[in-house]
Amino acid sequence: MKSKTEQFKKEARRALTSGNMQLAISRASKRFSQLRRQAFAHLPEGEDLRTRAQAIKAEAVERQEEYLEQFAAAAEKLGARVHRSPDGADACRYIEDLARTSGVRMVVKGKSMTTEEIGLNGALEQAGFQVWETDLGEFIIQLAGEPPSHIIAPALHKTQQEIADLFVEKLGVPLYEDPQKLTMVAREFLREKYFQAGLGISGANFALAETGTIVILENEGNARFSTTFPRIHVAVVGLEKVIPGLSELRVFLKLLARSATGQKMSTYVSLISGPGRKNEVDGPEELHIILLDNGRARFRQDAELRTSLYCLRCGACLNVCPVYQRIGGHAYGWVYSGPIGSAMTPQFLGTLRAKDLPLASTLCGACAEVCPVRIPLPDLLLTLRRRIVEAKGHSGWERSLIKGWAACQSSPGCYRIALELARLGKDFVPGLLPPGIELPDKNFHRLWQDEYQD
Repeated sequence: MKSKTEQFKKEARRALTSGNMQLAISRASKRFSQLRRQAFAHLPEGEDLRTRAQAIKAEAVERQEEYLEQFAAAAEKLGARVHRSPDGADACRYIEDLARTSGVRMVVKGKSMTTEEIGLNGALEQAGFQVWETDLGEFIIQLAGEPPSHIIAPALHKTQQEIADLFVEKLGVPLYEDPQKLTMVAREFLREKYFQAGLGISGANFALAETGTIVILENEGNARFSTTFPRIHVAVVGLEKVIPGLSELRVFLKLLARSATGQKMSTYVSLISGPGRKNEVDGPEELHIILLDNGRARFRQDAELRTSLYCLRCGACLNVCPVYQRIGGHAYGWVYSGPIGSAMTPQFLGTLRAKDLPLASTLCGACAEVCPVRIPLPDLLLTLRRRIVEAKGHSGWERSLIKGWAACQSSPGCYRIALELARLGKDFVPGLLPPGIELPDKNFHRLWQDEYQD
């Protein structure tokens, strides 16, 4: 618990001094936000769709077990094999055993935050399998030995020069400055992997209960290769991904891409219903669908926090969060970052173990304003903060400091004295103020007095 707290503070301080990282994140996230605003400006029914999407998710979570049973029955009728995994360890064992008994040596993967969540790559590599991420961003961070920094753009934190240098070091290619050339290098390297792999792994954006269909949205086409070329396809699907059917899917298709990247729709929308048929020219011989719990059933029982299960993994909340803009994704210490990570990680890992994350927010509300399913993220963070206090997750000195701060804020005289002491002490006490925080020579009150009361 202590090490997790120290890790967050250490990574946050390091990120605050990384100008390249902050520049890369700022450019990309601002671009995403701008594209989102433009996309919704041309969707007059956008707000109504968000309300509808929230209602669909609420009903799907409420009736989750019913829909999961319906989905499993429909998927198995189509020839898929459905397995319920209580946790990540069980899911990893299932895939390891399947790969071993099937004689698989190489695995290719489409982008999946759920497999990041359970540490699947490390488990498979430790078991002796070659594993290759085929999403460009995931491929980059795999080469770098880093976790994803953003939900939809894993390598968002890296500059073009850093990627070029990485390819020189890891792939032995010349130093290329052209982004298209860098992309072609990755494409050529990965193309042969699709043909060599015996197993392809993906996540799923949605699971349709009425048809037993999994839905995968992407922009690169790599997920289609990963789920089509290998003989076996395994989809790792969180329980919360199940929705009633096609009519509900239409609502989310209008919202998800617009929220994530400002597109009207993702470039590739794959609806996978069972393994390949005998009369089809492509498709896997076997389709295994792992329905992953890993704590989700417990979240569902929490009336105050269950709305976190509505998340579509669009990343919009990260793109508008002032805290994420400064410290990036790695500081959050786990798979999910930004406001949604601050709300979900304590539920996955334990409130006290990740107690710093709910505090890493200004509560400005920008995240709730852009969420396509209207998750009340500031309310979730406040709930977690309250629970941390109730569990005495703060040390005695922290509680005393907060009480002193509250008393000082309630007294104008004390407030002015504290500011003056901070201003005088900042030059003599290194580290008195957090990195990036400055105190002007004259605060608002002093400027007001000089202007109007002298």
